[in-house]
Amino acid sequence: MMSRSYSLDLRERVVAAVLGGATTRSAAARYGFSVATAMRWSQRGRAGLSLMPSKRGGHRPSLLVGDVAAWLRARIREKPDITLRALTTELQAQGTVVHVRSVGRFMRREGLSYKKSAAGERAEWVEDRCAAGP
Repeated sequence: MMSRSYSLDLRERVVAAVLGGATTRSAAARYGFSVATAMRWSQRGRAGLSLMPSKRGGHRPSLLVGDVAAWLRARIREKPDITLRALTTELQAQGTVVHVRSVGRFMRREGLSYKKSAAGERAEWVEDRCAAGP
């Protein structure tokens, strides 16, 4: 879990203390921050830059929408036993680079299921090799 950003008020108090004559080290000790944090904030304050915390995290929309999603649905209808890894590889070949888990989430959202696993494919490959002989 990520920790929260420090409030603007607290940042301003640290900077005011440093600009008021306190050392960065003493301001850091007084407010319970690292010296590096107090230094960074006081440098920003002296330069006239904003002390507002930067935006953190946020929602990253899926790349599997629109035409890509339509292609995925069609591909799964065309070959229902395709693996997530194979779908991910095909998407990458088309220029959409996503993680295999993203494809799995897409399939769950769409109510689709997948039946083959990479382990199953390996087992089939071994069986085929053994049946073919040396």
